[in-house]
Amino acid sequence: MSGAQPVFEVDGLKVAYGARDAVFDASLRVDEGEVVALVGHNGAGKTTTLKSAFGLLAPKAGTVRFAGEHIVGHDTEANVRKGIRFVPEDDFVFRQLAVEDNLHLGGFAMGREVGRASVERVFEEFPVLAERRKQRAGTLSGGERRMLSMGMALISEPRMLLLDEPSLGLAPVLVRQVMDLTHELAKQRGLSVLMVEQNIDQAVRVADRVYVMRAGRIFLEETADQMRARDDWWDLF
Repeated sequence: MSGAQPVFEVDGLKVAYGARDAVFDASLRVDEGEVVALVGHNGAGKTTTLKSAFGLLAPKAGTVRFAGEHIVGHDTEANVRKGIRFVPEDDFVFRQLAVEDNLHLGGFAMGREVGRASVERVFEEFPVLAERRKQRAGTLSGGERRMLSMGMALISEPRMLLLDEPSLGLAPVLVRQVMDLTHELAKQRGLSVLMVEQNIDQAVRVADRVYVMRAGRIFLEETADQMRARDDWWDLF
């Protein structure tokens, strides 16, 4: 994005599970207000890259910077307090609690109570959650739980959102809806988003830029327009 400042930068990241290397020299950046998709086949190292960048996995080498500050070695709680939120591929919700209570708990991670205005803002952005505010989270559909997970991450108004496979397990119509919401939230809030995704059609549709990963390496960076202009993507995987 022309003139935009990098918010999140990963440089030379290397990650291993025991003696097995999983990510080799991964580098990427996310600018302010930008949606960036990291795509690739299953097992390419996308989620490992995301988790390591957030602090869930310790890298063997490389740097991660958020707002210019080096954050490798910081725990996830510290990164959350700095304004980074991670939404895992599974539905991270408290199923026995009501939707509204889940949103309030999302704010407790920041060590403070969430105000009514913040809750109502999430409800405005996710109208289906507003309709079900008193409903137990465990009774929601898969797509609604995914939206609630995102709402819990957004309730404390982060600057950076890390999404792991937001389309996983959702029906096509819900995939499109979640992707559209991701794009709209980034533009409305000025939120920076790094999204790991296997559904390349939908990821390219809403992203500003795309990185392609294969066998633990990021080997291609293109704008979403450049990716959409390709005849096909099979040769990338």
